[in-house]
Amino acid sequence: MDDTSETGTARCPGPSVQDYLDRDSRPVPKALRFDHNDHIGSEDIDAARFTSRAWAEREMEQVWRHVWQFACLESEIPEVGDHEIYEIGDDSLIVVRTAPEEIRAYVNVCLHRGRKLRTSGGNVGEFRCPFHGFAWNLDGSMQSPPCAWDFPHVTPEKFSLPEAQVATWRGFVFINMDPYAESFESYRGTFDDYYIWPLENRYKSLHIAKVLPCNWKVAQDAFIESFHVIATHPQMLPWLADANSQYDVMADQPNWNRMINIQGAPSPHVADSVTEEDVLETFYDSRAFYAAAQGRDLVIQEGDELPSIPPGGTARQVLAQRMRDQLATTSHQDFSQTADTELLDAINYLLFPNFNPWGGAKSNIIYRFRPHGLDPDSCTAEIIFMSAPKQPGEMPPPVKIRWVPDDMLFADIPELGVLGPVFDQDCENLPYVQQGLKAMRKPGITLSNYQESRIRHFNQTLDQWMNK
Repeated sequence: MDDTSETGTARCPGPSVQDYLDRDSRPVPKALRFDHNDHIGSEDIDAARFTSRAWAEREMEQVWRHVWQFACLESEIPEVGDHEIYEIGDDSLIVVRTAPEEIRAYVNVCLHRGRKLRTSGGNVGEFRCPFHGFAWNLDGSMQSPPCAWDFPHVTPEKFSLPEAQVATWRGFVFINMDPYAESFESYRGTFDDYYIWPLENRYKSLHIAKVLPCNWKVAQDAFIESFHVIATHPQMLPWLADANSQYDVMADQPNWNRMINIQGAPSPHVADSVTEEDVLETFYDSRAFYAAAQGRDLVIQEGDELPSIPPGGTARQVLAQRMRDQLATTSHQDFSQTADTELLDAINYLLFPNFNPWGGAKSNIIYRFRPHGLDPDSCTAEIIFMSAPKQPGEMPPPVKIRWVPDDMLFADIPELGVLGPVFDQDCENLPYVQQGLKAMRKPGITLSNYQESRIRHFNQTLDQWMNK
């Protein structure tokens, strides 16, 4: 192994992300010009974290009950009394709007005999247990108990619902079950400096969820690197510069990382045999672009002719301009000065432990992977589309979550577009990874220094929480 590989400085030959951004047809936001990857080691990651029930139980106690985590959207609870149920592991919380400008979160359990107070979201004026009728006000205070004469030892001032901390960020509601946890602002570190898109101006246009037969970390790891594209998504190679992706990992920022995937340019694995016209044609053949699958509006109709690439131009520039032209007629917003990268590229962030927002100028995807109860062999995977309204100031109500049955493919969901078949390709690997982790005799998994550095970064942060 050469010295650069050993020290973690080796990169794939060919143009870097920043080289492509140098050639962007519009000014690129400063946040995307950031390029930093600390070498944080080459050690194997122990496999037990993916397969062990004991690990899953300790993870619940050490991690999930102490970290900030995305629970719901503010737009899902717009009125006083509106609430959603957020569940993680065995924990259940009621996230409720208690006043026009106040959101609180309560442990979703009756303090009398332990029944869940609510089994679904909705709107209520109180939280009343269906079992015996104990009730709490929206501010968490207890009402007089039924047959109060029989409960002289229960006083309302000492029987309030336990609370979690709540924070809001760009239209999202985050909770933390640890009353002594650091503020969400501190927890995010420099994340806000590099995630620059106004999610609060988007609405939830699609929310898909499916239980997958693998650990939540196995699933999430598959979506925070592009190393797998060459084997899992070979159809993308003519127009996705996979091995030239940029991975931003900072040792002093343990709670977030990022990758930028250039689209509209060939993978270095096939670049020698692909022309700019090939890039354009295969991008069109993917049916409305990969970018369109991210809730964006580029539409390619049957019979559309390929636009021509001007002398000295690139497929990437043509595709970005085609996006601008369509947005001008469909969104009534001005994207004439928006950078190519914001219109085309896959820009994925991870805010520990499981908030995965995509960047972009118009609309965005959120991934969320959660444990399925305390079962280390299953998880819940969610895809949320945050779309820009068609008219400025217009904000459609958020859609409800839609659960995908086990025997249904993501490709069978028309709204996912080309992202559906891509998700299916990813998910085909996951159960075999879970099975293989149990069968392997090597005690850990081996990661690359650069292309899988986000996985290492995430797992090192996880270890810090697990060892507190």
